[in-house]
Amino acid sequence: MDVVYALSIHATYRCQRSGVCCSSDWDVPVEVPLYRSLETALAEGRLSPVSGSADGEATLIVEPDLPDAAAAMVGRTESGHCVFYHRHSGLCVVQRDLGEPYLPSTCRHFPRVAVRDSRGTFISLTHYCPTAASMLFAPDGPIEIVESPEAFPAADYDGLRVDPEAWPPLLHPRMLMDQESYSAWERHMVARCNDSNLTAEQVTATLRRDALALRRYVPGEGSLTSAVAGLPSDVVTVAPELTLDASLQLHAEVIGAVPEDVRPEPDEEGLREAFERWVVPEWELWHLPLRRYLAAKAFANWTAYQGRGVLTIVRGLEAALALARVEATRECRNAGRALDAELLKQAFRASDFVLNHIAPGDALAEQWSKVED
Repeated sequence: MDVVYALSIHATYRCQRSGVCCSSDWDVPVEVPLYRSLETALAEGRLSPVSGSADGEATLIVEPDLPDAAAAMVGRTESGHCVFYHRHSGLCVVQRDLGEPYLPSTCRHFPRVAVRDSRGTFISLTHYCPTAASMLFAPDGPIEIVESPEAFPAADYDGLRVDPEAWPPLLHPRMLMDQESYSAWERHMVARCNDSNLTAEQVTATLRRDALALRRYVPGEGSLTSAVAGLPSDVVTVAPELTLDASLQLHAEVIGAVPEDVRPEPDEEGLREAFERWVVPEWELWHLPLRRYLAAKAFANWTAYQGRGVLTIVRGLEAALALARVEATRECRNAGRALDAELLKQAFRASDFVLNHIAPGDALAEQWSKVED
């Protein structure tokens, strides 16, 4: 079984039964072998739905055009809750009555965001999960990559599976990295996020400088891993963002990658004013959770394999920070108060709902890869 790696900030994750994953009106495919087991359990009375499906549909819905390897979809109520979700206890009755092995893969692995390649399995979390989002606000602790974390035992995790014979990530569109040098770059990005002297904006600015420097690597002038180690130790100092214009542009690029049928309606009224009034004065208080959020985007990064180089990865980090800034402003505008921990937590959740759940990763990578031209 592969070695599993995670960030220290996620290494103690435990589900706190928020119910978000069970009440978000998502399609949940049921794999063929599991479908047979659940149908048998339903027929024998060992499993019963908590609620009926919308429009009187079956508990497990068999329909045309199912995803590959799926036999059915789990039914949902009129309110978008899974029919097996027990709202008052926060429990899934499938897991309660039959055990975790009977959960569909989608349910079993949420909120994990995994990459499996020849180096091992790398697991981050989507902060759409309230529990994961709360972990960004934990007391001081290092941001680092840890091996064999308690929360993620060795297992066959769903996610981006990279064939062992596939090419490693690109340094830039004309040159491949190798797995050793990419691991060094991944550790370098996380180490920048761990620097408590940096603001979130300085992290992304410094990583952009580092990516541009690394792109100038010439084979024969030492190893690429050594080139990563030789990147400048100093940092790029940038002023805090005082307007929302640049962030709104990056936000629009991300939303443009979302399929039209699930694309959110524009909602920018009053955001510029709210940013200046309620976000700018408080932003400097929240650089630790913001740097942790960036680390979670740098680590276990799908764009490394779907995009066209290290600069593409950094563009994705810039976009994630921009989304957090825009969504924090939206939360402040709606609440009518200055940015605080709860509003920023909801901003992280809203950002990752877009980045991890409705915007296809390959479409985002294509958009962000334009910086490589």
